[in-house]
Amino acid sequence: MAGGVPIVAPTLASGFLRGKQLIFPLSLVISLFFLWGFSYGLLDVLNKHFQTVLDITKLQSTGLQVVYFGGGYLLFSPIAAEVMKRKGYKITILMGLSLYSLGAVFFWPTAHFSTYEHRIASFGGFCACTLVIACGLATLETAANSYAVVIGDPASASARLQFCQSWNGVASFIGPLIASKFFFTGKNEHSLVNVQFVYLAVSAAGVAIAILFLVTKLPEVSEEMLNSSTTENFGTDEFGNELGQGPLYKQYNMIFGFIAQFCYVGAQVTIASFFINYATENATFSSAQASNLLSYALITFTVGRFIATALATIFQADFLLMVYAAIAIALNAVICSAKGNAAVGVLIAIFFLEAPMYPTLFTLGTANLGRHTRRGAGILVMGVSGGAVFPPIQGAIADSVNTRISYVVPLVGFVYVFGYVTFHWLRTGRNIMRVKDVIGAFPAPYGVDGVVEIHAPKDVKVEEAELSRSS
Repeated sequence: MAGGVPIVAPTLASGFLRGKQLIFPLSLVISLFFLWGFSYGLLDVLNKHFQTVLDITKLQSTGLQVVYFGGGYLLFSPIAAEVMKRKGYKITILMGLSLYSLGAVFFWPTAHFSTYEHRIASFGGFCACTLVIACGLATLETAANSYAVVIGDPASASARLQFCQSWNGVASFIGPLIASKFFFTGKNEHSLVNVQFVYLAVSAAGVAIAILFLVTKLPEVSEEMLNSSTTENFGTDEFGNELGQGPLYKQYNMIFGFIAQFCYVGAQVTIASFFINYATENATFSSAQASNLLSYALITFTVGRFIATALATIFQADFLLMVYAAIAIALNAVICSAKGNAAVGVLIAIFFLEAPMYPTLFTLGTANLGRHTRRGAGILVMGVSGGAVFPPIQGAIADSVNTRISYVVPLVGFVYVFGYVTFHWLRTGRNIMRVKDVIGAFPAPYGVDGVVEIHAPKDVKVEEAELSRSS
């Protein structure tokens, strides 16, 4: 059609964007994190709301998390990664926004036709809608995380990704605030009517952002960079081995990083999913008050993201995360044993410690993968599927014992995260302050989803990577 919108975006000839060049592309990426955070904030509140309106158990209510993180992130992330490899970032993002908006608009008929007599079928319908939303969000996250990492200086990749994800937190606390007013007050406490309108607004927001991406020329990686024969020879480690050498299943740092991401997201999701139950059963708060407290907890998470972003410019990412994980373990142990309003305060404090974990684990797990970086990014996003496994386990314990004891489940996740980052820190130079002298840092082959970073630790001599070679 004449005057149609161009889909092909301008490409980056080489290197990465700096300074003011980063502002507009990162602003677009931040809008995606905002959508994801808002949707996630609503998800945790819906658990308790469906328990009340549809009269389902805590274990049954975790079906939302199972389809959201299991169906969406575990099953659809590899598809998103393959689309991104073949079609690029822009097409992948538009596909994600389409699925997100479609799933949100389906909440309208599902809520409209829900009845108490068919409450299990109604809940199944909500789970189906959540699955479509999750597929869209998994697609957006696969593209947005990796794009935020590779678009700028790799030396600041972790801090940049943490900054982008901080806006995820800004949106996530808005969800519970809306829910406390529209889901848990007056006649709305036992009604699904307002769920229709909230998700209709969510769908409209997704469509608006999709139009913005459609008319925007988003910088892509140059074809020259993708097709160069040098893309498989980016650099060597201290032993002279090529980075990313060997098959994907032998990239052990990525594999253990995936497990750490799986455990962290499982812990994060289950802590938030049962927050309202913990506050109402283990303290003296009502559901509306607990929903507000969850919003305050997510504000704490957001503030923690911005503080962690600043700290990441000073301290080495793995060292910083090691300290955070150790404190999280201690506070989680308190949550499992303490009672009263003070225990809820400790639970809120854990949100602050969770703040840097996801972006830092993503950066650590996708670094130095060479030609495997694109698929490695998809695998790290699949780690979000931990959110589908941990909540049912905690829900079963909460139903059979109590919610307070069930918080031993996220404790296990934090212990593994601490083990992974401690080993990573010991293995990569034991640096406390951030290493700023990056000798080699290059876009990953086959369209960049991560970066190759070669640092110069105190006692290790690293060969400078070859930038180009004639084919």
